[in-house]
Amino acid sequence: MPIDLRAIGDQYVKDEFHRHKSASPEAAKHFMKEWENYRDTLQTQVLEAVGNKKLAFGTDLPEQKLKDFQDEQIGQLYELMLESTKPNRQFHIQEDSPPT
Repeated sequence: MPIDLRAIGDQYVKDEFHRHKSASPEAAKHFMKEWENYRDTLQTQVLEAVGNKKLAFGTDLPEQKLKDFQDEQIGQLYELMLESTKPNRQFHIQEDSPPT
């Protein structure tokens, strides 16, 4: 995964887990199930992208799931979409290169 998208994703995951620290057991179970599904999808996509020049990550969000979102979640999803599709992201991250 491109390092800049990974950085956005890492921060988003931290924020999401922080938001759900005090969730009910039922909400926490649903949250974890969705994150595990996301992890599995992303892992499959990363493995498929190895050797390909075109990287594509994510999946379409079914309308029914979108209807279940709260307004705050819709806002977060929109902000994430804006950040992840910026042509010039607000920060520049480089992977560590091996010492020469």
